[in-house]
Amino acid sequence: MTEPTVSHTPGGADPTLGALVHDLTTQVPELIRSEIRLAQAEVAEKGKRAGLGIGMFSAAGLLAFFGLATLIAMAVLALSLAMDGWLAALIVAVVLFAVAGVLALLGKNQVEEAAPPVPERAVAGVKEDIATVKGQRS
Repeated sequence: MTEPTVSHTPGGADPTLGALVHDLTTQVPELIRSEIRLAQAEVAEKGKRAGLGIGMFSAAGLLAFFGLATLIAMAVLALSLAMDGWLAALIVAVVLFAVAGVLALLGKNQVEEAAPPVPERAVAGVKEDIATVKGQRS
């Protein structure tokens, strides 16, 4: 960044108001541009860190999925000690489908409660504010 220059009147006296205004109008845009460049660099750095963090979360989720699949396989193998393997696998599959069905119904109910995706209280508040400004309410 360049050093700010202040226009002086001849003889080393203090600068005039016009010179100060001129300096201000030339320096403010440069200051704004440098702040924007700094903000862009900061956002880029934070974006790189966020991308790395998201990648790590993804890897953790994938490994957790594999861990869950291994636990399910363990349940099938443990049941196969007491019964035929195909029957153990069938029992575990039925239990998994039952849990999936319950979660699907709970998720469906949550989505229905969220619909419509309009901020109804905020819209009502804005309508009330508009009515107040128009003088329809006091």
